[in-house]
Amino acid sequence: MNHHVDRPSDSPLSSSSAASGAKPLAACFNIGRLLDVGFDIVVGLAGLSVFALAGLLGWELYQGAELAIRRYGAGFLTGSHWDPVAGRFGALPFLYGTFVSSTLALLLAFPLSIATALALTEFAPLWIRRPVRALVDLMAAVPSVVWGLWAIFEMVPWLREAAFPFLQRVFGWIPLFQGPIYGVSLLAGALVIAMMITPIITSLTIEILEAVPPVLREAAWALGATRWEVIRVAVLPYVRSALLGTGVLGLGRALGETMAVTMVIGNRPEILLSLFSPGYTLASVLVNEFAEATSEEHLSALFEIGLLLVALTLVVNFLARLLIHNVPFFFAPRTLPSRPTEGVR
Repeated sequence: MNHHVDRPSDSPLSSSSAASGAKPLAACFNIGRLLDVGFDIVVGLAGLSVFALAGLLGWELYQGAELAIRRYGAGFLTGSHWDPVAGRFGALPFLYGTFVSSTLALLLAFPLSIATALALTEFAPLWIRRPVRALVDLMAAVPSVVWGLWAIFEMVPWLREAAFPFLQRVFGWIPLFQGPIYGVSLLAGALVIAMMITPIITSLTIEILEAVPPVLREAAWALGATRWEVIRVAVLPYVRSALLGTGVLGLGRALGETMAVTMVIGNRPEILLSLFSPGYTLASVLVNEFAEATSEEHLSALFEIGLLLVALTLVVNFLARLLIHNVPFFFAPRTLPSRPTEGVR
């Protein structure tokens, strides 16, 4: 018995309908490709604009500083006298004040930030961790002028009347704690910078510690490690270079800090060993003198100081990013120490 099966006919009508259905799909595909190409172009131009802005900034600063660079050369960096009236310009007091205040601030803020981040990520319960974390982020967003106002009206009087005399009585045999006490000083500037960068370093450190693979902690717990051993053997070795990166990033923030430091550091272009003596920073001299600079030499010297500050900040931030984003490359996690096992009897 033969069964007749109807097959679709290959008529011109069916072919034309299939072709008409494929045209909208091809058109949509072409539009999608055009949108992708356009998006790539826009994103590429946006990325190139960052380099263009950086290049324009550097070129403008160099153009303004060209007179001072040609006239003073390397002597501008080693000169210790700054007298715009007499036409003597040396940036060494500002480099010294910036280095001392920023380094001292980092030495004060870095251990406290690491300890705070470890306490929040490894010890504190969740109901404490969340509000304290929010408070840390809030403190990191406080404007520098607010820190400066608080420091000049509250911190500096307390330092002048109580803290500095106590330090001088206890450590007066050290040259760093000798000399007259003014209140506004290198140490006061370092303290206010430390208060400002501590929340920043703490927040970054928390993010880094939370990114540690859980398997490292679990392996340490499985070997019977205590909480401190887990931190010391499993957590800290894995994030060692990233922690150094957060410190360097905090140093970059400290180098460019302006308003708060200007209000409490004393603004005196001198190189004195005592931390109780006033100082001056690169950013502070720009704020104080740029609007009042009248001579061409003075203005060019300030432009060169700005060029120095930008160069230092870029180098420090580049080093910090390099350390933070290459943790396994620089320092591979150490293996957990094996415990001695007894032989099978």
